[in-house]
Amino acid sequence: MSARLEIIPIPGLPEIVPGNDLAGLIMDACQNTLHPEGLQDHDVLVVSQKVVSKAENKLEVVDPADPLSHKPLVLRESVRVVRRRGELIISETKHGYICANAGIDRSNMAPNIAALLPDDSDRSARRIRDAIRGRLEVDVAIIVADTFGRPWRRGLTDIALGCAGIRPILDLRGTEDAVGRELHVTEVCIVDELAGAAELVRGKSDGIAVALIRGVDPAWFGPGGVVANVVRSPTEDLFR
Repeated sequence: MSARLEIIPIPGLPEIVPGNDLAGLIMDACQNTLHPEGLQDHDVLVVSQKVVSKAENKLEVVDPADPLSHKPLVLRESVRVVRRRGELIISETKHGYICANAGIDRSNMAPNIAALLPDDSDRSARRIRDAIRGRLEVDVAIIVADTFGRPWRRGLTDIALGCAGIRPILDLRGTEDAVGRELHVTEVCIVDELAGAAELVRGKSDGIAVALIRGVDPAWFGPGGVVANVVRSPTEDLFR
């Protein structure tokens, strides 16, 4: 377990447009912020979903005069509408996320543009990680994060939509608690916890799309883990 974490906002990322080399821009911003040491092995970079969607051109034109003009997109991007209340739609996306408006967002966007979720945020994270490893020869982890609400709780928090280079779940089943009792169901979603921690320094309106977390337990790193495996299957979901 990590004894101490350092969370560093990474400012300086320019306005992202489709086709930008997002990994390269992140590396440049990290170099400017972290100079002279730069990125190090076992650093975790938490990247806003919004800039990933912009770079991957997951954008749609909407009517700037109509605050509800993105609603047809919500239905298009949903595989199931879970609940409606007035204009609010809680739906399930093709990724298996249960969220408001299928994750479609107009905040911090041009008035005529709405951002959709990336097609595969795990793949997006892998691309950024591979580019950093290829150019800088450092082994970092990437988390693509977005803001979600939670059932039965007020307020928002950031969660992981995708990751690369880090285990998404710390499985403690079979280990013992502090008094020697065996744990049978405890699985910790590391990537969600790190995403939420990073949001504390990124803010919602500060224009900081990337944060670095340093001091994460090296045992949590490794290839192969994907956030897609965090989503409960329908057979395990007691609320469907």
